[in-house]
Amino acid sequence: MNLKKSRSVGASSPLNGIGKQDAESRRRRKMAEITQALGVTPVDVAALRRMAISEGGLLTDEIRCKVWPRLLNVPVESIPEELDEVQRENNKDYNQVLLDVQRSLRRFPPGMPDEQREGLQEELIDIILRVLQKNPQLHYYQGYHDIVVTFLLVLGERLATALVEKLSTHHLRDFMDPTMDNTKHILNYLMPIIERVNPEVYDFMQQAEVGTIFALSWLITWFGHVLSDFRHVVRLYDFFLACHPLMPIYFAAVIVLYREEEVLDCECDMAMMHHLLSQIPQDLPYETLISRAGDLFVQFPPSELAKEATQQRSQQTAASTFKDFELASAQQRPDAVLRRRRKEQQQQQQQQAAQMEARSGTVAVVQPTARRFVRLAVMGLTVALGAAALAVVNSALEWAPKLDLLFP
Repeated sequence: MNLKKSRSVGASSPLNGIGKQDAESRRRRKMAEITQALGVTPVDVAALRRMAISEGGLLTDEIRCKVWPRLLNVPVESIPEELDEVQRENNKDYNQVLLDVQRSLRRFPPGMPDEQREGLQEELIDIILRVLQKNPQLHYYQGYHDIVVTFLLVLGERLATALVEKLSTHHLRDFMDPTMDNTKHILNYLMPIIERVNPEVYDFMQQAEVGTIFALSWLITWFGHVLSDFRHVVRLYDFFLACHPLMPIYFAAVIVLYREEEVLDCECDMAMMHHLLSQIPQDLPYETLISRAGDLFVQFPPSELAKEATQQRSQQTAASTFKDFELASAQQRPDAVLRRRRKEQQQQQQQQAAQMEARSGTVAVVQPTARRFVRLAVMGLTVALGAAALAVVNSALEWAPKLDLLFP
């Protein structure tokens, strides 16, 4: 499977390349399944997670208003009608928040009237200050507003305030510490993922000493700051809200791996490499990359990578309190299938190299095309395996309705 052939596949493309009529039929069927999951008592959160992860995500902002609270276990009926008053005067964060919000013009829909945008910016400031005011243990960071504005635009001020607070005390908790120690630790998961999938890219990046700071803004804004199309941002938020808090770092790794040729063609220099990687292409095949990020999480869960994520405070991160995926049965083990497949491919490659060396008396060289095929065979899962990975995602995300128990 050639990744480059997938470039034209985006969030708005017909599903799997099928005709528009069939795509619309599947869209209607998915909406009916979401409605059914919301209509039962208790709400079928597992089904909602499957819908959020699967191709196309939650489809509309109207659906997101109903499903996002369920994914974060926020009872909508308990949200107060009147929001807490915000104290702007003498607030230590106000000036920085104001500056960041004033610079956030590009995060609002093009063509929005100035009066409407300015009103939303005031609401954005209030949401941020309200959450910080209620949770003094949280510390504002630049980029936080990029996440909050997404919730505001989708949900409105009242609902966004409740969800942002829950998100800030759970998924984003490590970014809101007084120091960046835990954020740096989460970034430390990036290179081990890349190394396992593509050692050549990993070695080249290590040689360039590029580090992982290029992915910092991706991680702490959930890609909201770097993607220009709002459709792609909310699609990723569907995915991240339905998954483990470390999923954004897996998605970051998949982006780097997708850009393999660009990376290897780049000058092996820290500044050049950093500049290349920090510029995210806007035409990424999002659905393909989302599927692969989920597959890589199943193959290489955080527990397997923890030793290589060398930050000493790893056990203190909020993300580390979430259980890894539990692969329930042999039928739900795409990781085992892939490892066996990869081992067989490596053995076959070694045998071919030995035969070539014996014949020519020289060291056999595996052509780049062959190497790329092997790597894509490992990374590019079949549709069946992707579906199995999604089934595992669903079966193993039972922690989500119990967030309050994990974070007393």
